[in-house]
Amino acid sequence: MQALLLVGAGGALGAMARYWVGTLVGHAYRGPFPYATFMVNILGSLIMGLVVGYLARFTPAGQGWLRLFIAVGILGGFTTFSSFSLEAALLIERGNLGLSFVYVLSSVVAGVIALFIGLFVMRGGAA
Repeated sequence: MQALLLVGAGGALGAMARYWVGTLVGHAYRGPFPYATFMVNILGSLIMGLVVGYLARFTPAGQGWLRLFIAVGILGGFTTFSSFSLEAALLIERGNLGLSFVYVLSSVVAGVIALFIGLFVMRGGAA
């Protein structure tokens, strides 16, 4: 139960931060390119690397609550792309370059296809 509360509290903070950053970037950059989402994803990935690297290097093994609150909660609420990036990087670091490539490509392609399927269904089968 404590883990669930840590993730939930962090997730709420991350979602609010995503909205705030997205609003700031959206006002600064207008046009067809989704700059706000792009910036949130890149910033979230950078912060994930910093946080996971810091926790692995400087905190005792019993500090799992920090990982839950910050990495899973805050950054998960800010952008799940940071988790996606971490998983892809871990596959590469473990020598699974091909599997990482398959994971990245299939996640992006399947995600976009799934979104179109959802739109198609909710639009009553009209494209």
